Amino acid sequence: MISHQMRQISSAITAVFLGWGIGIAVADTPKTLTVYSGRDEEIMRPLIEKAKKDLGLNIEVRYGDSTELAIALIEEGKNSRADIFYAQDAGSLGAITREARTLPLPNQLLNKVDPQFRSSSGQWVGISGRARVIDYNTKLVKTSELPKSVLQLSDRKWRGKVGWAPTNGSFLSFVTAMRLMEGDQKTLEWLKAMKANGVKAYPKNSAIVEALGKGEIALGLVNNYYLYRFIKTNPNFPVAIHHTKGDAGALINVAGLAILKTTDQKSDAEKFVAYMLKPEIQKFITENFYEYPLVTGITVAQKQLPLKQLQPPNIDLSKLSDLKGTISLIQQADLL
Repeated sequence: MISHQMRQISSAITAVFLGWGIGIAVADTPKTLTVYSGRDEEIMRPLIEKAKKDLGLNIEVRYGDSTELAIALIEEGKNSRADIFYAQDAGSLGAITREARTLPLPNQLLNKVDPQFRSSSGQWVGISGRARVIDYNTKLVKTSELPKSVLQLSDRKWRGKVGWAPTNGSFLSFVTAMRLMEGDQKTLEWLKAMKANGVKAYPKNSAIVEALGKGEIALGLVNNYYLYRFIKTNPNFPVAIHHTKGDAGALINVAGLAILKTTDQKSDAEKFVAYMLKPEIQKFITENFYEYPLVTGITVAQKQLPLKQLQPPNIDLSKLSDLKGTISLIQQADLL
C-alpha cells in the first residue's frame, strides 16, 4: 500500500507540474462509436467488422427492430449513448427527426444520393434502396392472376392466401405511405378487410418468403431482396417477384443513416456515413444484401429490375415519419 507520506509527495509534485503548465501524460481511452442498428446482426456483422478495420474505429452495435430502436432513442433523449442510427426504413429515421434527435449531415454526403432517397431537411441519408413487392409462389399463382394493386389483396379470391409482417418497420412505412395516398379511413378499412380475409401474420419478411416456398401461402408482402437470399442456396426456389405500379405496394424505401445529437464523436460518425456511401461499400451491400445501390455507377445484383424501371408512388420519404399514427391505426384494426 502507498503510505500517507508518499501520497503527499505525489500530490506536491503534481501541483508543481501544474503550476509550471506541464501536463502529466495519461493514456487516452479509445472512444467507441455506438450504432443503434435496425438491420439484422446476421447480415450486418461482416460489414461492421470491415468498417472497424478500414476506419480504425472501435464500433459497438446495439441491434433491434428499427421501430423499437426509434422509440428507444426518443425515450432516451439526451441521455442516449448512441452516436448513429442505422434504420431499415425512412419512417423510423423520420420519427427521430421529428423529435429533434438528429444532427444535419454535410452536403458533400447528402449530395452523393438522389434527393428522393434522403431527408428533405438533410437529417438522414439513404444507404441502400428497398422496393416493396409482392412475392408469389409460382406453382400456386399464374402471372395473369397477379393483382395490379395491393388494395386488391382483400378480394375473396385471396382469402387465407396472403402473408404479411405487421410489426415490421418496412411494413409500417408501407402502411404510412398508404395513409398519405388513400387517407386514414380507407387504409383502416383495407387493414380490417385484410384481417377478415384471413391474412396470415409472420414475425418477419424472411419467414413470409419461407412460407411461400412451402406453399403455406400464395402471396406475400415483402421487400425485394429477401427472395434472393433463398435463391442463393436453392436456385429452384418456387417463388418470384411481382411489382405493382404507383400504389403504396410499389414504395421504394431506404435503409439509411442519421447522426444523433447525443454523439460526442461527430467527426468519426461522419466518417462512418461517408464510408457507407463509398462505391466499394455500395457494391458490397448490393452483392451481399441484394438491395439497390443509391450511389450512381453501381450495378444492381441478380436479375432485379433497375430502380429506373420501377414505378413507385410519388411520396417524399421524409413524410413517412408518423409511426405513432400508423401503429395506432393498425391497433384499431386489431392487428397488434
